[in-house]
Amino acid sequence: MKIGLSDVEGHVLHGLLEETSGDIVIRLDRHGFIIHASANIAELGLDLSGALLLPHITDLADRNHAAFLGEHVNAALAGRTQTGWTEFPVIACAERDTCREAHCQRWYALSLRPMCDNTGTPDGAMCLMRSVQQVRSLEGELHARAVTDPLTGLANRQAFCASLRRHLAKGGGQMIAVFAVDAMRALLMRYGQRTADEVLWGFAKFLETMALLGHELAQLDGERFAVLLPEMTSRGAREWAEDVVTTFAGLAAPVSAKAPQLTASAGIARVECTVDWTLREAELGLVLARAGGGGKVAVAGYRRAA
Repeated sequence: MKIGLSDVEGHVLHGLLEETSGDIVIRLDRHGFIIHASANIAELGLDLSGALLLPHITDLADRNHAAFLGEHVNAALAGRTQTGWTEFPVIACAERDTCREAHCQRWYALSLRPMCDNTGTPDGAMCLMRSVQQVRSLEGELHARAVTDPLTGLANRQAFCASLRRHLAKGGGQMIAVFAVDAMRALLMRYGQRTADEVLWGFAKFLETMALLGHELAQLDGERFAVLLPEMTSRGAREWAEDVVTTFAGLAAPVSAKAPQLTASAGIARVECTVDWTLREAELGLVLARAGGGGKVAVAGYRRAA
C-alpha cells in the first residue's frame, strides 16, 4: 500500500528532519535552482529570504568543484540514477565569491532524490546536505601522520621515496644529499635518548633554515636526513651541502668542556635508475664522509654497470 503525504504532513516531516538530524534540507526546481531550504542553510552564509534571484545548487560549491556538482545534479534531474552521496567543499561565509580563507572551506555530502508531478513530469528534487568536515579533517590528520616523522615534523622515508619515484618517472637527474649528525650512537649512550632526540630535532630545524625554495626535506630513519635538490648541478649540490656542514659545526660548537662537539656529514648522489639505487649511492657517500673523520661531504662515485 502506497501512502501519500499532504502538504501539511510534508512540512511537519521537513521540520522534524531539520531539528533532529542537523542536515540541511533543500528543494530544487527542475533546473537545479534552490526554491526552498531549511533555516540552517544560513550556516553556509546564504540568506534566501533576502535573495532577489534564486541561487543554483552549484552556487554552494567551491568554484573548482561547481562543474562536478552540476553534472551530478543534472544527471539526477534528467532521470539518470545517481544513488549515494557525493562530496564537495563549500565556502561557508557570506563572501563566498571572493573569500580565500582556508577555515571558511567546509566539506559537505549531498544526497538527492528526483521528484515528479502528478503527470509524471520531472519536477525537481529533494536534497539533504550533511557536513563531513570532521571526517575529512580526520582523514587529513591520519594521512599527515602516515607521511610525517613524529619527532621532527619532516616528511618520512615513505613520503620521500614516493617523491623520488615521481621524479624518476619524469626522467630524474636531480641531486639529493643525505645528512647525518656524526657519532649519534655514542651521544645516545652517553647522554640518553632525550638529549639524542633534542639533537635530531635541532638538526632538522637547522636544515629547514638552510634549505632553499623548492628543496624537499625528509627524515629517512633515526639519524639520517635527506634533501632533494632540484635544479642544482652536482657541483652546486656539493657546495650547498658543504655550507650546511660547515655552518652546523660553527653553530654547534660546545659552550663548555662537558658539552659534546657536534658535527654532521653528507653524501651526494644523482636521482637515477631506481629509488633504492639513488639512496644507496647517497648513503655510500655519507659512509665515505664519516670514514674521513666526519664533518665532510663525499660522493660515492659508483655508476651503473653498462
